[in-house]
Amino acid sequence: MLRLDRVSVSVGTPDGDLVLLHRTTLSITERRVALIGGNGSGKSTFARLLNGLVEPTTGRVTVGDLDTVDDGPSVRRAVGFVFTDPGAQLVMPTCLEDVALSLRRTVKDKRERLRQARAILDGIGLGDKADTTVHALSGGQKQMLALAGVLATDPQVLVADEPTTLLDLRNTRLVADRLFALPQQLVLVTHDLDLAARCDRALVIDEARVVFDGRPDDAIAHYRASVDAP
Repeated sequence: MLRLDRVSVSVGTPDGDLVLLHRTTLSITERRVALIGGNGSGKSTFARLLNGLVEPTTGRVTVGDLDTVDDGPSVRRAVGFVFTDPGAQLVMPTCLEDVALSLRRTVKDKRERLRQARAILDGIGLGDKADTTVHALSGGQKQMLALAGVLATDPQVLVADEPTTLLDLRNTRLVADRLFALPQQLVLVTHDLDLAARCDRALVIDEARVVFDGRPDDAIAHYRASVDAP
C-alpha cells in the first residue's frame, strides 16, 4: 500500500516558499490509479514522492512498511519509475546491455544476466533488437525498452509519468496495453483521458492540491468541467 500522511512539498525561492503540493493525506490500494491535471498542477511532484525522487517537506510517504526518506534504496527497488522521455533512462549502447544493467545487482553471473535480459526483451517484443543500438529504435520501442529496464528489477509498484506523451497513436496503444497488462500496481500520470478511464481510481490535481479523488469517469468529468469553466 502507498500512503501519504500529511505530506506537503515546498521549495525556497527569492520570493519565499513555493508550494509544489499542499498537505495531502491518502492511501493508494487500487491496482490501477490515474493522476490527471494540467501542466504544472503538481502531478509529477506527487508521482515522484512515491519512490523518493522527491522528499516531503512535511509528513511521511510510505510503501508498505518502508519510508521513502529513511529507506530510500529499498523503496526505489520496490517502486519502479518510468519517465516521459525514455532517453532519461537508456544509458547503455545496445538494448541487451541496457536491460542487463538493471539486473547487475541481483544477477551476479554475466552469462545469466544476458540470458535473462534476452528473455525480458523477448517478452516485450524487442527480442530481435537485442544487439541494436538504442539510438536506432523508434519512440515506442525506446519507451518499451525503458519499461523493460525498470521491470527487470521486479518492482512491486510501477509509477509511469506521462509515458505516452511523446508517442504517436499506434505506439501509445502499444505502450499502454503493456502497462495495463502488468501484474504490478500501476500509478499512471497522464493527459490521455482515455487511458485514465481504464484505471480503477483517479486523482485530479490542480494548483498543487488533490481536488478530486474517485471513480475515473467522475474524475474526468470534474477535470473537464474545471477546464471548461470561465
